Amino acid sequence: MRRIALILASLVLVATTLPLVPKDAKTDARLKGAFRRPAQMGWTFVHLEGTPSEIGFQHGYLLAREIRDAENVTVLEQTRDSKKDWKFFRTAAQDMMWPHIEQEYREELLGIAEGLKAKGVNLDVWDVVALNALPEWGYYVKEYDRQHHLSTSASLVAPEHCSAFVATGSYTRDGKVIIAHNNWTSYLDGSRWTIIFDIAPAQGHRILMDGFPGLIHSGDDFGINSAGLMITETTISHFSGYDPSGVPEFVRARKAMQYASSIDDFARIMKEGNNGGYANTWLVADRKTNEIASLELGLKNATLLRKTDGYFVGSNFPADPKLVQEETDFNVQDMGESANARHLRWEQLMAEYKGRIDVAVAQRFLADHYDTLQKKEEANERTLCGHVDLSPRGLPPWEPPYGPAGAVQNKVADAAMAGRMSFSAAAGHACGIKFKANEHLRKHPEFSWEKPLLRDMDAYPSTTFSIAR
Repeated sequence: MRRIALILASLVLVATTLPLVPKDAKTDARLKGAFRRPAQMGWTFVHLEGTPSEIGFQHGYLLAREIRDAENVTVLEQTRDSKKDWKFFRTAAQDMMWPHIEQEYREELLGIAEGLKAKGVNLDVWDVVALNALPEWGYYVKEYDRQHHLSTSASLVAPEHCSAFVATGSYTRDGKVIIAHNNWTSYLDGSRWTIIFDIAPAQGHRILMDGFPGLIHSGDDFGINSAGLMITETTISHFSGYDPSGVPEFVRARKAMQYASSIDDFARIMKEGNNGGYANTWLVADRKTNEIASLELGLKNATLLRKTDGYFVGSNFPADPKLVQEETDFNVQDMGESANARHLRWEQLMAEYKGRIDVAVAQRFLADHYDTLQKKEEANERTLCGHVDLSPRGLPPWEPPYGPAGAVQNKVADAAMAGRMSFSAAAGHACGIKFKANEHLRKHPEFSWEKPLLRDMDAYPSTTFSIAR
């Protein structure tokens, strides 16, 4: 009996470490090679491979439950903040975006819808497209209301808070490139921004990126590809502008991650058909050349800067004076502004740690709680590890009057890791502070509308993810 018990225990152990393969995987050839692994340190690893339609089908099928849940969150947030119903976004996805999506990504989006249908989830391709456009709807709503002479009451804008840096040369411990980023957003969607996508497309480069269920792009935009590029971004604060006739940002971001082999490639792809949606300062490193770059991409203005020794930092501050003047209402002198306060903190850290920056140091940066305005340690909206829900003012610009939001996850990669197609990721706040939904709702009952979907958000230690071999 003891021997049988040991055998059974070993079988259970093996079963828990194997990929979760659908029971009917053999019945649909499109699922061949795809799998998801059990959750690890708050993350779900998903491997997708093949043609665009195969990758899409695998994505929709393997993450059907998570996509249904993500759609519920997105509908709740988008419709409440924009004062428009979900039909508005579905119609815009079909009539405004679809004509500007190239065939490869149409097939992938359609594949996601087919994979969802195969798992019994009643969402169609227009729901999927609308979900993918979640970072840029705020820009479109503003432009739509302006063109239709509507006095908009929409508070929906992009989550203008992320912290990131890229460095090389004399600033890093080994003289090679390193990149880091934490994603700031509401805890409603941030607690779900915990997918690690390993994508092996039939055309283009292998991709390892973080992501949100149902998105063909990262969304918060951290990833590496097999051509040696390491990519991230932070959003440009207080930005206005959108061209409905342009290519959706989510298409350009995915295409650049998949097809760019150099910094020049990346900049070209991001600028071609630029619609101004989700205007960002993109930070890029090329581990092959040890070069880094910053592409500040508005709608009217685009500035590409490059270095082989130095750093670029991102905290949502616009840098180009022309872009600031023409496309934002950002006050570069207001040091109480989160973007400016965090920019100053980045400059302090780069100077203090010059020549010593490595993965461990980068992880500490992302957990930093020093407020440059108050000149003291305090977890709030002005610190690199953002805690909007704990801030004295409690006034995130995208969700007035306040709400549970902040840095929801963190990623770091150096040149050696990128060479192995791997990066370090920590779900939740890098500092270790956990968010408890019930506690927050007790203090702020005015946010009871979030209760059906608001989750606890635990803080996990960093763990390393690599492509499937």
